[in-house]
Amino acid sequence: MARSILWKASSLSILVCGLAAPALMNCGGKAPGGAPGGLTSGIPGAGGGCPDLGSAEAVAKVDFVDQFKVSAENGAKLKAGLQASAEIQAFSAKLDADLKAACGGLAKDLGVTGDFKSGEDSCKAAAEAMKGARAKFGAKAKLQIDTTPPRCEASMNMVADCAAKCDASVTPGSAKVECEPGKLSGSCSAECSGSCEMKGAAKCDGTCSGSCEASFKGACGGTCDGKCDGKTSKGATCNGTCEGTCSANAKGSCGGKCNGSCELKAKAKCEGTCTGSCTAEFKEPKCTGEVTPPKMSAECKAHCDAEISGKLECKPAQVIVRVEGSADASAAANYKAALEKALPAILVIAEGQAKQANKTAANVSVVIEGLQGSIQGMASGGVAAGAKLAGCVAAPFKGAIDAAASVKADVKVSVDVKASASASGSASGSGKTG
Repeated sequence: MARSILWKASSLSILVCGLAAPALMNCGGKAPGGAPGGLTSGIPGAGGGCPDLGSAEAVAKVDFVDQFKVSAENGAKLKAGLQASAEIQAFSAKLDADLKAACGGLAKDLGVTGDFKSGEDSCKAAAEAMKGARAKFGAKAKLQIDTTPPRCEASMNMVADCAAKCDASVTPGSAKVECEPGKLSGSCSAECSGSCEMKGAAKCDGTCSGSCEASFKGACGGTCDGKCDGKTSKGATCNGTCEGTCSANAKGSCGGKCNGSCELKAKAKCEGTCTGSCTAEFKEPKCTGEVTPPKMSAECKAHCDAEISGKLECKPAQVIVRVEGSADASAAANYKAALEKALPAILVIAEGQAKQANKTAANVSVVIEGLQGSIQGMASGGVAAGAKLAGCVAAPFKGAIDAAASVKADVKVSVDVKASASASGSASGSGKTG
């Protein structure tokens, strides 16, 4: 893949130089007037003559038909493709920054010094640091990591609005957007079936995830008051089953008030956000699963995918780490603290965003590569107009291809860290996802 991308980038520069000849015969050296050579040097409009293509908002203001002498159809394709380019680059930068902060913090908490250039570098360092930390536990130690998955939501209204603004064939206000069955969420004025993310502490007839003030039984990542594995526990961390109250990262039955989310046993009123189904119509609906947008052009699909990926609303995972029988109690305690602090944010990418991010990266890459291959035939204003168009879009298109590759790499390394956290080594590893 890397080889084909390099070929296309170099081919584009050759085509631009060829189209701009004879005025720019020395594209590889200096342009007329002594300016340094390169892809955009000396190309009409490639410097100050290019419109601002640095953000999706700026691209939306450009009249491609007038400025680049292209057809209305090609102008729409260019606009959507360049918006996708800007959005995938912004998404990639945010994803990498989030991963760098989480994995970098994990690595440093486990004793690694120095700075990391990227999210990928920091996660590789974190994986090695975890391996080294587990080596201190000894062969008889048992490691278990229980997690409540992160929650990432896409606004259904945002998907519909993007489609209607981008593709003229989509009717505003009536665009049909579908959500994966059982994954629709929002405010439910009637009865909710599924789970309820509560606004405050309330009775939970089901499984409580968060904290429980009375009659709790289950895993507790905070402090447990009552009994831990049958033994009296007063405000201590419980590595087994807590019975009584749990201050944080609770997952179990709660006879008192639950603060967090409740997996409902049956239909019930939900004072908060309901996920699943509602006996009335959801208000401000969001989707925690896969969204199926209305039918639109490939370029608009890439644009909307990139926009939604960058605006997903995510709640971190809950993580409970248990290490039993470690030969080095201090190393085990440090490992537990470091993972419970950093892993929730890493799982947002590895579990909450992974599928959408990979799909977006793939869609954007295909669309941009298609536009790169057809760019020379779009401009109808002669050689100069074609050269200007090619020069102006070269950098954002290359940036999009690079960003898509970076997104895929960050997702992969986040998944690797997730696997490394409980990998078998000197300690026997296991993990559960709730």
